[in-house]
Amino acid sequence: MTAELTANLGHIEGNDHTKLAVYAATGLDWVRAHRETLQERLREHGAILLRGMPADLTVFNQVTEEIGGSLLTYTERSTPRSAVSGNIYTSTEYPPAESIPMHNESSYSAHWPDRLFFLCDIAAETGGATPIADSRAMYRLLPEDLRERFAGGVTYTRAFREGLGLSWQEAFQTEDRQAVEDYCAANGQTYEWTEEGLRTRHVRPSFVEEPHTGGMVWFNQANLFHVSSLGEEVSEALLELYPVEDLPRNAFFADGSPIPQADLDAVKAAYDEVSYAFPWQPGDIMVINNMLMAHGREPFTGKRRTLVAMT
Repeated sequence: MTAELTANLGHIEGNDHTKLAVYAATGLDWVRAHRETLQERLREHGAILLRGMPADLTVFNQVTEEIGGSLLTYTERSTPRSAVSGNIYTSTEYPPAESIPMHNESSYSAHWPDRLFFLCDIAAETGGATPIADSRAMYRLLPEDLRERFAGGVTYTRAFREGLGLSWQEAFQTEDRQAVEDYCAANGQTYEWTEEGLRTRHVRPSFVEEPHTGGMVWFNQANLFHVSSLGEEVSEALLELYPVEDLPRNAFFADGSPIPQADLDAVKAAYDEVSYAFPWQPGDIMVINNMLMAHGREPFTGKRRTLVAMT
């Protein structure tokens, strides 16, 4: 690390499991000058926070391209969000009172982004943090017998219908049924057109080896896709209205058997132990290595605007 970079390093925040390197970034020129060091920190450490940058969309776009390269479109969508400019999006548009469980972006898909960029445009009045959690620590802390039950992977099921969750048109960003079928075939998904819309089903790994560090990482969205993530009241209401195969989202073991609530509780407890959150400041840019770090969202009050880009 150069002397200049050391001088601009605020400090390392976090806990015993998850660390966040905080840099007092002085602008785009500073990012360019230290690009290689920042990328190396992301490859090894997993997360950096650039503090002191302007809350400016053009600067944010330049930083993402400088560190991560070309921006990706948000495909095979599972949550609602809006495009702001090009491939820069709002963060998931869930009600402020709800939390978003920890997850690795698009780990339910055959393709996922390597890097995620978050810009705090407007900080919430209270709450609204974007907690992160080290995926290597998650793998280590989870009981061995739980990892064995998940060894075959996670089965993700989705049922698309008008008025309940995302439509298949929004999820796949097309009105063309053939394009959806081609996408499913290319990505190992089975599909079934129904009177209400579409059902899909596929299996993805629960944990994988991160290629740069060689560490095993807990890398899935079983806890987020599972119907219980909606809360007891909502999940019970949905199960009274629809059969299991028609729930908007759900998760099972690879063989299709139910995931016990005790296992989901153990995953949540591990995330609670390893996660770290900090209060956003306008202009903050957090960059995370998507395989090494999971992320979520805390409830908030007041206006909050966090923008997201993926590379």
